[in-house]
Amino acid sequence: MSRKVGFPEHSNPREWRETEQRSSRYAGLETWGTDEVLKALLGGQMQALNAVWAALGELETAVDATAQRLKAGEGRLVYVGAGTSGRLGVLDGIELIPTFGWPEERLIYGLAGGEAGLLRPQEGAEDSVEAGRNFVIEHKVGVQDVVLGLAASGTTPFTRAAIQTARASGALTISLANNPQSPLLADAEHEVLLRTGAEVLAGSTRLSAGTSQKAALNLFSTALMVRLNKVYRGYMVDMQLTNDKLDQRAKDMVVSLTGCSQEKAAASLHESGNQIKLAVLLVLGATKQQATNVLAETQGDLGESLQVLGLHQPE
Repeated sequence: MSRKVGFPEHSNPREWRETEQRSSRYAGLETWGTDEVLKALLGGQMQALNAVWAALGELETAVDATAQRLKAGEGRLVYVGAGTSGRLGVLDGIELIPTFGWPEERLIYGLAGGEAGLLRPQEGAEDSVEAGRNFVIEHKVGVQDVVLGLAASGTTPFTRAAIQTARASGALTISLANNPQSPLLADAEHEVLLRTGAEVLAGSTRLSAGTSQKAALNLFSTALMVRLNKVYRGYMVDMQLTNDKLDQRAKDMVVSLTGCSQEKAAASLHESGNQIKLAVLLVLGATKQQATNVLAETQGDLGESLQVLGLHQPE
């Protein structure tokens, strides 16, 4: 169901935005010894992981909904945010390309201030509602796509506008925020509250809030790739072979999954065009055409492909 893009009045943020509040526990922090400062900061990081643990149910629902949407066609994964949140989105998305072979053309980043925001602060850019809307419109985000909006405060105008516009266009929308009354959570179809509370340094959301978002994104995108058949027996079987280390890792995977020699693994990877799943099927006796066809039929599910072809591998 689409929602009208807009920004209703909200109660005074000082009353509910926990990430902006000052904890009396850390008053006088600057007078503490360095060891105590470090312990306080580490405690905040542990608090961040507890917040992610509490949100596992919401993350599960979001992963399953995303997998269903992206399996259906050529939909894109879209990350939207400003400042630290936006950069964390870029960091998460870009790693999916070499690690899981996710197509680069199926990733979009909506970072307030554009690419310049990756290297330099663009603080004013987060206030632009128009830029958030235009990002979604210009990239023709629609029903096949999944859009993740990240904001510690949950009030960032750029991110809210993008999520609202994307939801109105029929995209699946997911929001991650760190305050329980964040309007961004209500903007999206699926909400993930990462309640980290007050920071050790009031308002410094690159600390606990940022850590919780990074951890939640790690869980979300990795579990998503598992659901999209890019993991088999604990191996990243759609990994791209982009350097010597990864070439050797791929050979080791083929050896482990088939029991063949390193030489046979190297030959099968060469024949398959460095496609690990295809190389495994070739070693186990499938022809290249058979292997290619069955992987297409099973949407890249290596385990199911082995069953369809009646191939057996060592335990």
